[in-house]
Amino acid sequence: MTIEITALHWTFSLFILFIMAAMLLRRDSSLICIIGIFLIGYFAKDSLVQAFIGVFNSFIYAINELAGTILVISLIVAMSKALSGTGVNELMVAPFTRIIRSPGMAYWVIGGFMMLISWFFWPSPAAALMGAVLLPVGRRVGLPAIGVAMAMNLFGHGIALSSDWVIQAAPKLTADAAGIPVEAVVKASVPLILVMGIVTVSVAYWLLLRDMKSGRLTVEEEAVPFDHERQAIEPAHELNQTVKKLLAGMVPLLFGLDVLAMAALQLRGGDATALIGGTSIFILIVITLFSHRSRLLETTTSYLVDGFKFGITVFGPIIPIAAFFYLGDSGFTAIFGKVLPSGSSGLVNDLGVLMAHSVPLNAVVGAFTITVVGIITGLDGSGFSGISLVGSLAKLFSVSIGSGIATMTALGQIAGIFTGGGTLIPWSLIAVAAICNVSPFELARRNLLPVLAGFIAMTIVGIFLI
Repeated sequence: MTIEITALHWTFSLFILFIMAAMLLRRDSSLICIIGIFLIGYFAKDSLVQAFIGVFNSFIYAINELAGTILVISLIVAMSKALSGTGVNELMVAPFTRIIRSPGMAYWVIGGFMMLISWFFWPSPAAALMGAVLLPVGRRVGLPAIGVAMAMNLFGHGIALSSDWVIQAAPKLTADAAGIPVEAVVKASVPLILVMGIVTVSVAYWLLLRDMKSGRLTVEEEAVPFDHERQAIEPAHELNQTVKKLLAGMVPLLFGLDVLAMAALQLRGGDATALIGGTSIFILIVITLFSHRSRLLETTTSYLVDGFKFGITVFGPIIPIAAFFYLGDSGFTAIFGKVLPSGSSGLVNDLGVLMAHSVPLNAVVGAFTITVVGIITGLDGSGFSGISLVGSLAKLFSVSIGSGIATMTALGQIAGIFTGGGTLIPWSLIAVAAICNVSPFELARRNLLPVLAGFIAMTIVGIFLI
């Protein structure tokens, strides 16, 4: 299979390097992304006018793709402001603080719960649930918000989503492309995800402890989650202790019922997230009804406005980055039309195929190549869009090597989803970052070393299994 690499591919690759360099230097990359979109638009349409139009349309595309996430985060924040304004949140988290007594325990318990829920319902709704209930607990026992975010992200969007043992959407895609049973991919992924997960979360925990002991990372230096620009609205009516206890019990009860409904009705992904968002609106209204009564209408609107202000503030820098990376996959055709060379499967996937066909093959080279190709296909921030490609390449590689099709398929699947599904692409981990009120760029930077260590360990193990 021959892929024609054009100026579009080279421009996209060059700006990925620029963006990564900016992130490593802790500089904002929004302007770099906008320039990259403009140049790609110019090369695609050979027109300055179409390049300007392409920048705007790419923003629209990104906003449409992210709209559900932006909305649920905004609603969770609005609900959280109502909880904190009435003091209900204090009572709500009290039972958890009696169980979780140290930062270390908070890290592993939050991560474990996140992984468990994500296996059954995927990470986005799990992030909303965990953030609303356990983020305050983690902070109270001394785990900084960035530590909570890392635990939720690495266990949920990393381990649970990349293995996908329960729903099996990811193994189905890769198995079909490789021409092998789903069970073969799931079985092959078990030792790989164990190594990947243990190494990644352990290295991340060690780095967190190191920075906390040195004083470089403290809870006190962080902004209070959901407290942007102004404090929560002062209640017009002080709630008595009995009402507070009832409301504090109502919140986890309703979210628990959401989990049961997801299981019973088999709600996944967007539907599960929508259920969490709708429940958050209901909780907001009930709390406002008890605390503001005569000003219910105005106060509900005020909380919602605060939530949307937070959503726009957090997602504003992410939209240009998402717009750029969407060009690596289906977004390109949606924005600029069918101008890629015949046989192209998208800029990102084309680059992955080019690399896969540029190296000699044996077990060592094959394992590392399929992992790197998985990482490359994850750069569009989806994680799922390129895993069919790694399944196809695993089939091709196994013919040359003589074995290891299931192992290489699982390697590429885990690498692609860990990268783009995701733990390394800032806009793909915006849900967790927004819930925890941390910078998605800082979260991606802190994830980088642990995830790379996990990739190396997993690939080495994979070599012996091929």
